[in-house]
Amino acid sequence: MTMPPLKAVLIPVTPLQQNCTLFWCTETMRGAFVDPGGDLPVLKKAAADKGVTIEKILVTHGHIDHCGQAGVLARDLNVPIEGPHEDDRFWIDRLPQDGERWGVPGESFEPDRWLSDGDRVTVGHLTFDVYHCPGHTPGHVVFHHAPSKLAIVGDVLFQGSIGRTDFPRGNHQDLIDAITGKLWPLGGETAFVPGHGQMSNFAHERRTNPFVADSVLAG
Repeated sequence: MTMPPLKAVLIPVTPLQQNCTLFWCTETMRGAFVDPGGDLPVLKKAAADKGVTIEKILVTHGHIDHCGQAGVLARDLNVPIEGPHEDDRFWIDRLPQDGERWGVPGESFEPDRWLSDGDRVTVGHLTFDVYHCPGHTPGHVVFHHAPSKLAIVGDVLFQGSIGRTDFPRGNHQDLIDAITGKLWPLGGETAFVPGHGQMSNFAHERRTNPFVADSVLAG
């Protein structure tokens, strides 16, 4: 039995129970954290326990529970940050204030690379496609590893729900368009890691999600 090219574990962090993803290239044992919002000792221990060398940090969007501690972790590990799209700069700039509001430590940072639709991100020998999926926030991005049929979607889509759009510069129609136009074409068998809660796959959500099921949108 051959080893899959990618392995991943979900590590809920912060009081908001945001899914930080630790994934790694099984060939090189080099990996990344996606959305390290907090609880950095827990994250560092998880990487050490798996024998993973962290190569970079990826960020889906600028909300406090997803990236409040990304800058701190990047300094600690001396690794770059890639993402989100630059339209979320205003969210990252206000992380200290949002941290006080939510009781989660937050520190602003400047990503080493802002991401745009069509970009690619590499970790070890893995290559992820980047999709700009605004709506929840204007600069939200999704990471897709096609060979593994895995997408890391942040707060765009959840099992049985979708991201909130009542935050500053949120847009409900943009979110629906991103889900149907960017995510569904990746294939129904694609599993996804949401920003909160349990994993699902696109086929299941197209059948059952009360916001974006095919039958709901057809109505």
